[in-house]
Amino acid sequence: MTDVLKDKSGILIEGHIKIFDPENQQVFVNKRNAIHYENMSVALARSVANQGQGWIYEMSFGNGGTNVDPTGIITYLTPNSTGTNASLYNQTYTKVVDDRSINNIDPVRNKIDIRHVSGTNYTDVLVTCLLDYGEPSGQDAFDTASSADSLYVFDELGLKGWNPDGTGDLLTHVIFHPVQKSLNRLVQIDYTVRIQSLSGLAEE
Repeated sequence: MTDVLKDKSGILIEGHIKIFDPENQQVFVNKRNAIHYENMSVALARSVANQGQGWIYEMSFGNGGTNVDPTGIITYLTPNSTGTNASLYNQTYTKVVDDRSINNIDPVRNKIDIRHVSGTNYTDVLVTCLLDYGEPSGQDAFDTASSADSLYVFDELGLKGWNPDGTGDLLTHVIFHPVQKSLNRLVQIDYTVRIQSLSGLAEE
């Protein structure tokens, strides 16, 4: 029987976020995130098939990812990474990061970059989002909120794809200790999604 070489390949997707103040470089969060593989697979297929949807469009923020008891002990909920209708636990704010969209009010500081080194089998998608001093509207003046349930004390965020009906699919979800956005601080999120090809030849 003649040996047949078959290409065994696959895709690994990993995500990482860094949340920090770009003025003083104070880092609030630095961790990996969960990938919603079903929604991501659909998004990738739609993108490579040129169906006019599926690409990363917005970053959404919420305050429902943790529970903080009266003694300050934080319980982290499980990231939502299954089910096509998955969403943040309690979304309170969203911002367009697609720098080609007319809905992006600051495409210089809210943008998507592609980073690839020739000869490697991975490519990074770097999503940058800046929450400026004056946003979101209605935030506290200082970062001294006494309750983690405050509207803009964020403990979860995710990337969403673009759909024509405006209901973008959740592609990633990360939960972290509460971070308050207030008028006295800038908050920048650098969200890296690494797409890596895994391949090899196997005899059958």
